[in-house]
Amino acid sequence: MQLQNWLKERYKILFAQFQEREFEREDAVRVLTEMFKDDEKSVNVVLSELRKPNVHLLDVNFNQSDARRSIYKLRKIEGIREILSKNTLTRGDIEVMLKKAADLVRTRVDYKFILVLLFLKRISDKWDVEFKQRYDELISDGFSGEEAKDEAKHSSYHDFDVPEEFLWDNIRKDTNQLSEQFSKALKVLSERNPELKDILGDVDFIQFASNKENAEILHDLVEVFSAKRLDNVSPDILGDAYEWILSYFAPQKAKEGEVYTPREVIWLLVNILMPKENESVYDPASASNGMLIISYKYVENLHGKETADKIFLYGQEANPKTTALGMMNLYIHGIENHHIMQGDTLLYPKFKNDDESGIKKFNIVIANPPWNQDGYDEEKLKKGSFWMQRFKYGFSPKQSADWAWIQHMLASADENTGMVGVVIDNGCLFRGGKEEAIRAKILECDLIECVILLPEKLFYNTGAPGAIMILNKNKVYERKGKILFINASNEFEKHPEVRKLNILAEKNIKAISEIYKNFKETDGFSRVVSLDEIKQNDYNLNVTLYVFPEEKEEEIDVHSVWEELKEKEEEIEEIEGKIEKFLKEIM
Repeated sequence: MQLQNWLKERYKILFAQFQEREFEREDAVRVLTEMFKDDEKSVNVVLSELRKPNVHLLDVNFNQSDARRSIYKLRKIEGIREILSKNTLTRGDIEVMLKKAADLVRTRVDYKFILVLLFLKRISDKWDVEFKQRYDELISDGFSGEEAKDEAKHSSYHDFDVPEEFLWDNIRKDTNQLSEQFSKALKVLSERNPELKDILGDVDFIQFASNKENAEILHDLVEVFSAKRLDNVSPDILGDAYEWILSYFAPQKAKEGEVYTPREVIWLLVNILMPKENESVYDPASASNGMLIISYKYVENLHGKETADKIFLYGQEANPKTTALGMMNLYIHGIENHHIMQGDTLLYPKFKNDDESGIKKFNIVIANPPWNQDGYDEEKLKKGSFWMQRFKYGFSPKQSADWAWIQHMLASADENTGMVGVVIDNGCLFRGGKEEAIRAKILECDLIECVILLPEKLFYNTGAPGAIMILNKNKVYERKGKILFINASNEFEKHPEVRKLNILAEKNIKAISEIYKNFKETDGFSRVVSLDEIKQNDYNLNVTLYVFPEEKEEEIDVHSVWEELKEKEEEIEEIEGKIEKFLKEIM
């Protein structure tokens, strides 16, 4: 039976958990939420798909004690127990493996080597499975063992053309030649698979292992990844693993100038923009492609992978190494319908009309471009392509390209359906000079729909709060001439792992996105402001100018505070007694 991969992976996990025993919807939600982070709607889609007559892998009956509740029971696919006996890796298994790898690397070498090894191991393990499946089919069709073996190696049966000598287990046979073997493998894979050239071309294992310490790190990393097979891991789990590495090293990379957008900030943006089937999503500063991946996941969570595969993803990134990491990220997530280009977006946008008369238009444009990027003044921008079309509201000052990015995104949005969501530095909302002039013109055209002040300490590279701006080329009548300001500065929880950071929890994302969707006012949280009022404030979009959180009076329990104070005093007395005793012993 041919099941789509996303459904097959979830069926396998459910069968591993319940076998042929009865279970309820809540049980399925618990299991799939744990493994894939599926929400309740997504689980309903899974159960519905498994019940379809042409699939028929799930029976459903009413609960005799409560007719409103259903009881489910899975049917067994032939060979499913053998498939599961391969020891399917869980999210926890992958995290343990990656933490070992991260501990080996720490800050001594570039974390991209972990990502490349993860990528190569996945390719190799999948090749083995694809080979065996095709080999068995050919044997059953009457081919001899040697004929079947030769035919099953053909690249047409595999995601990537991988020579047998460069499969993972063959590379690691000679531990003294690991760096040389990996370098050869990358070279050959790039030659045989042009789509991998940009991904693997910038990685040099020989240079990496040029000193003894790094050579030992490479050996240890290879052994960490060799301990588990990655062919039987869900793209959701493996994708989360890839994202875990990016976030783990984000604080270190922030000091080197790399920008990592917290994934919950992207989820907030995507929940507001709501990408749909057959729509195009474009990120002009795509980096690791988090914006595109989460747009895809948003549609997949609501409607399944088949529908998600029908959205069109476009991205451009200036840094070649970051472009490569982003391409790997898409592959690891199992996302194929994408178009990623490398180059300076502000000067040389790669996506153009078919007749190359201008830049391509998209339904949704979403990005976290570099904040306050230096060096893109009028003289520089006029050297770029289609500058008259893209920067018609004015030129950004040399010290900050924020409004150049916003204008490019606006120009890239479809004239009838285009929506723009951008994460920006809070300062560009109220700075004067050239930025104020651009703001004024865009506001006069009534293109800005919402401005959201984010909590502070969300980002790894700055403690500044940052903001989100939503621009809409097709405002509904009720929103024309108005802007919704949302002060979400108090919508956060403490980061569970990084002490100095905050995060947006699910409830925070829901609260903010619901306010936007309803375009409503809430005291101390949101306010709808007319363009006339904003003009009177010299086109200032600083959120705190229009809405400020209400101060809540803190209730003090005098008795409990007094009790806590007495406990502290007793602790201090006990510690002082221990110190006094210790001093007497050593004197």
